Amino acid sequence: MSEYEDPGHSDTWDHSDHDSGGHDDVIVAEYTDGSQVAVVDTNHDHYADLVAIDHDGDGRPEEVDADTNGDHRIDTAAYDYNQDGRVDEIDVDRNHDGRVDLVDLDRNHDGHLDTEIRDDNYDGRPDHLVADTNYDGRPDLAAVDADEDGRPDVIVTDSNYDGTPDTVHYDDPDSNPLAGGASPYATH
Repeated sequence: MSEYEDPGHSDTWDHSDHDSGGHDDVIVAEYTDGSQVAVVDTNHDHYADLVAIDHDGDGRPEEVDADTNGDHRIDTAAYDYNQDGRVDEIDVDRNHDGRVDLVDLDRNHDGHLDTEIRDDNYDGRPDHLVADTNYDGRPDLAAVDADEDGRPDVIVTDSNYDGTPDTVHYDDPDSNPLAGGASPYATH
């Protein structure tokens, strides 16, 4: 995750009376191509706590990065890849170590998150995967690495999408959706 900081031009920040006005420090930059970037300093420490990027200039940001704990490092990011105004991916660094450990995806861009990938022991490898592969609102693939050895201990699939698990694999490295060549993070 990247770090955002006021470049030292303190006169560009809004220094209004925050007790009476209640407004956050905000900088909005508009570029000649119509794109915009908004930088918000919510705790008034001259470091950005929120950065919103509107690539196409339609007034809706396609990327929003946030520092939720005030350590001057972005720990939450949301992306709208197809620019429809709905979030397609959310990345979170829950333990604030600089690595994403929770990813929620809307792979078919319908406004509903259909895949969650979690690294619960923060070792850089996914431990849990839950996916709705046919986008019907019900999970049909789940994998759990309970002993955190890098291989799923349980894989559950609903291959005919009827809401009932069809197969359950225990410690089967050949059917490992948490590892291998294809990245579960690939969305676009």
